[in-house]
Amino acid sequence: MEFPQLFEIVAFLSVNAANGKGGGSLWNLIPEPLRLLFLLALFFVELLVLAVLLHFAGLIIVGGRKARFSDAFIIALIGNVLSTLFFAFIPYYWVASFLSIITWLLLIKNLYETGWLGAIAVGILVILIYLAIVIILLFVFGIIKEIGEFLPFFNLSLLFRCV
Repeated sequence: MEFPQLFEIVAFLSVNAANGKGGGSLWNLIPEPLRLLFLLALFFVELLVLAVLLHFAGLIIVGGRKARFSDAFIIALIGNVLSTLFFAFIPYYWVASFLSIITWLLLIKNLYETGWLGAIAVGILVILIYLAIVIILLFVFGIIKEIGEFLPFFNLSLLFRCV
């Protein structure tokens, strides 16, 4: 499996998980014994990425003394766990989404010692930074894929082999 295909699978499964649909045709590409390992790896990668984004946004919005990386990691961990529980056990998508947003804002507000507007600003900045990174990655991998199709003598797939 090539790296761009793996990236597409992770992006597809993340979008489906966020939409509450829980998988799809790409989920079947992952062998049955490796699915739990894949979900655990995905959880820890998302946790680390979210902690870095929260820390960066916190540094910009509330300053260095209030936005420590340990606080960002705690926000990411508790927010991820509670949001997952909300979406798993509350049958109404809008209720689970509302509770999840309030939980994230409360965590940011309390751990970064800021007000509601500061928490909302941190949340919006995290979303904007995340979307910018995803769009850049999709653009880069899309362009690499297109170049490989137009130049068959230059096999770029060799650069992205997963061992």
